[in-house]
Amino acid sequence: MGYAEQYYRHENLSSVVTDYIKKKILLGEFKEGDHIPEANVADELGISRAPVREGIRELQNQGLINFVPRRGSYVTKLDMDDVREIFDIRILLENSVLEILINEKRLSLEDILALRAIVDSMVAIAKEEDKDSNKIVRLNEKDIEFHKFLWQKSGSKRRLKILIDLYFQLQMAMVIDTKLTGNLDVTAKDHYDIIKYLEQGDLENCLQALRNHIITYKMR
Repeated sequence: MGYAEQYYRHENLSSVVTDYIKKKILLGEFKEGDHIPEANVADELGISRAPVREGIRELQNQGLINFVPRRGSYVTKLDMDDVREIFDIRILLENSVLEILINEKRLSLEDILALRAIVDSMVAIAKEEDKDSNKIVRLNEKDIEFHKFLWQKSGSKRRLKILIDLYFQLQMAMVIDTKLTGNLDVTAKDHYDIIKYLEQGDLENCLQALRNHIITYKMR
């Protein structure tokens, strides 16, 4: 048993693999169309190849990796039509999440404060002078923390699963084409409007704030 298998003995090793490969994709170490070498991943993590295969299968389910029979697994290639479709599906699902949150009054004052703290961190990252892919990855990690908080509060496990899968596909597209990230400071601050209308219980303006936020990605 390798070091990682001992260290993560109480964890799901396939999840360790998915996190590891996602990080490499989002940092640009694995680029679109690149082959994912199972043996190398297993060696780098110090684990057997079985959990690597399981992790890769999960990434296939998330749309991040394609399996080609007799050739292996490759990082998915996304064109702009794919990205637009993902954005459109995300808007539909997140609209329904906001409707649940507001109509059922699922957010407390503590929740609102937690959301603001996440966005404050996003803005701080966006203002950093560095412009490398790691900055984009860190900002995106905070971005999904914000949205995942809302998805979880809705209580819809199915929406949560689908939205997480869609989100990581978008993250990959943003790393591949950094123009999609646009102005990072503006993108981060967009979230304050979403919070404001969630706190006010103003569904119409909250939906518009979300739409404006997501469309700014599509238009940049």
